[in-house]
Amino acid sequence: MRLKFTKMQGVGNDFVVIDAINQRVRLDAPAARRLADRHFGVGCDQVLLIEAPRRADTDFYYRIFNADGGEVQHCGNGARCFLRYVHDKGLTGKDAIRVETPSGVIVPRLEPDGQVTVDMGPPQFEPARIPFLAERQAPIYRLEVDGRPVEISALSMGNPHAVQIVEDVQAAPVLTQGPLIERHPRFPQGANAGYMQLVNRGHIRLRVYERGAGETLACGTGACAAVVAGIARGHLEGRVRVTTHGGDLTIAWAGERQPVLMTGPAESVFEGEIAL
Repeated sequence: MRLKFTKMQGVGNDFVVIDAINQRVRLDAPAARRLADRHFGVGCDQVLLIEAPRRADTDFYYRIFNADGGEVQHCGNGARCFLRYVHDKGLTGKDAIRVETPSGVIVPRLEPDGQVTVDMGPPQFEPARIPFLAERQAPIYRLEVDGRPVEISALSMGNPHAVQIVEDVQAAPVLTQGPLIERHPRFPQGANAGYMQLVNRGHIRLRVYERGAGETLACGTGACAAVVAGIARGHLEGRVRVTTHGGDLTIAWAGERQPVLMTGPAESVFEGEIAL
């Protein structure tokens, strides 16, 4: 099987984007791992698959495979690249589209300055909907990690997140503790481990150990989850600049039951064809 692809990135979170509308694609876990491999494949954090809509009220269907080959429900930076791709390739003439994902419908919109805003939908705090094992919903949970207590906020942005506040994000144990939180038994489907440094009420610094991908230069849903957790705990205002290793995102949230809005860049890097 030969596949045409486009390599894209959003604040350093990089993707292999595949049009499954105009070419025949059979993508399974081994194929996704091969594409994501930075030595033997193209190299990326996630593989994004663009499919024809499955519902009459949407424009496209969106599938996401992590670098380990596992299929996941959501990817915020990927959603921005998704819109940039279908717009640049002439698959749509709309500046705003409705895209179905396994976790629901998202609405990315192309801004006049070229950036993309994505309506990520409202966050979910109910433990069963994250999913997270807890007797009741709470703003802060104590998680035992490697024999030590860690305070986290647990929520879902279409995928599960564990967010903790740290004094210095550069010194945070992202690479050592992150994998333990990712596979923690209280997260039955795994989790993205976020480490948030509060700069002021409108600015945070963030690192995320992503489920199935490891630490990435940026994580869109992780940025949303961190800001939501910070607002819910009274540390942040409703519009926040999130600084990641790959660049800045702007996250806005008006409060309970309201959607989270994420704005940031999306760029094509190169195009190619690979035999799988």
